[in-house]
Amino acid sequence: MPLYSYKCKDCGEEFDYLVFGKSDEEELKCQKCGSKNLERLLSTFGMGGSSSGSSGCATPT
Repeated sequence: MPLYSYKCKDCGEEFDYLVFGKSDEEELKCQKCGSKNLERLLSTFGMGGSSSGSSGCATPT
């Protein structure tokens, strides 16, 4: 189940929406103004890992 970010083209509100299927996206509307004039934004994803500050990449010596 992907989490998508959307921006309303009418009021500028940005929000995230968990999409279960194609029919969910068809019914989607702005949470602020109710408009269906939405744009799906490019989003990044997070990866779990160490919080030690290391990038996890080995540097050849």
